[in-house]
Amino acid sequence: MSFKDLHIIDPILKALAAEGYSNPTKIQEKAIPPLLEGQDLLGCAQTGTGKTAAFAVPIIQRLYRERSAEKGRRTLKALILTPTRELAAQIDSSFSAYGAFSGIRHTVIYGGVSQNPQVQALRSGVDVLVATPGRLLDLMNQKYVDLGDVRYFVLDEADRMLDMGFLRDVERVIEKLPAKRQTMLFSATMPPEIEALTKRMLKDPVKIAVTPVSSTVDSIVQYVYFVDKANKTKLLIHLLKDKKIESALVFTRTKHGANRLSAALQAAGESCGVIHANKSQTARLRALADFKSGASRILAATDIVARGIDITELSHVINFDIPETPEDYVHRIGRTGRAGLAGTAISFCDAAERKYLNGIEKLTGKKITVVAEHPYPATAAADDTVQINRGASAEKNPSRRNRDFSNRRGQKPGTGFRGADSPKTAAGRDRMY
Repeated sequence: MSFKDLHIIDPILKALAAEGYSNPTKIQEKAIPPLLEGQDLLGCAQTGTGKTAAFAVPIIQRLYRERSAEKGRRTLKALILTPTRELAAQIDSSFSAYGAFSGIRHTVIYGGVSQNPQVQALRSGVDVLVATPGRLLDLMNQKYVDLGDVRYFVLDEADRMLDMGFLRDVERVIEKLPAKRQTMLFSATMPPEIEALTKRMLKDPVKIAVTPVSSTVDSIVQYVYFVDKANKTKLLIHLLKDKKIESALVFTRTKHGANRLSAALQAAGESCGVIHANKSQTARLRALADFKSGASRILAATDIVARGIDITELSHVINFDIPETPEDYVHRIGRTGRAGLAGTAISFCDAAERKYLNGIEKLTGKKITVVAEHPYPATAAADDTVQINRGASAEKNPSRRNRDFSNRRGQKPGTGFRGADSPKTAAGRDRMY
């Protein structure tokens, strides 16, 4: 099937062709027809499935036709709400690409930068606004954004909104939207809070689920190295001697961990950038641009800011720290192996992280290949713990049976930024993320 078969108008077909796209992905094929008909949609899709075009193309097409029939001043007609600045910028770029020949005006607003250019863009009149919750609420309170004419509302990465503590902010935005509108919600996972939200905001939605977890991970070669925490950096430096690792996105659990790793790799002669919540927007964009251009081979990142980053030709994802929630593992490794290209995911697992690895294997339904032969194998004590957690009887090693492997901060797995580190205001969260 081609995009033309989906009854896409010529200006958009021309734009898609200019981007090198001729055939829709599964989610685009399933979502575009009902969205063009005005139906609400609930999409359960992983990163890298083409979901941005799945909602952007129908919105552009409907606005194009409506604009041709309407006269007068432009008012905001479509709102796309997304959790992070990086993802917001990525979606805005997609509207630029797909709407290049449509005459549709759009802009993006997010925290961490001056609001003045954003306010000027809004004053000039836009059809589509891509926004993060904090900055949107700020500008709404200042009367720079009026949602009264919004006809199309997209809530993207809804589960990540929940993880980052934005759910109440999202509800505040929804309260200001017209009751008569088309609503689209996309989420990689469907926790109870998001299920409840969908029931409140969607009306008889078309439900689409694509690229199940097993399909995502099956297309990527995966390895795990059991290694002591103290030796992870040495092991990474050793592996990077292999030039088959053309580019690597390396995930750490904390911002400070990303900084330390980047400094260590640079000291070892590796070109490495770093992005996390404490970096300015300018610094993040520069680090990402250097990575995409090949100026830096390695990019160290945390989960929150890396969500939404789109890198087409990424050879490796390396989990320097195993993620605490299995879904984050799938999100991470899904950034490699795109567009039919080969992809490899490597994970470093110390004794305390073994429980996280068990959860990942349970979610994906497959065991990850263990690389036993390497210069920094886990110590015998760590190996014993690994065997216990892999299902061996704890009675075989009673001295280690009740050992507590919870993380040092005392944070429960999967709680993300909801603990003491959570900023108290929407604007504060925008500055963080």
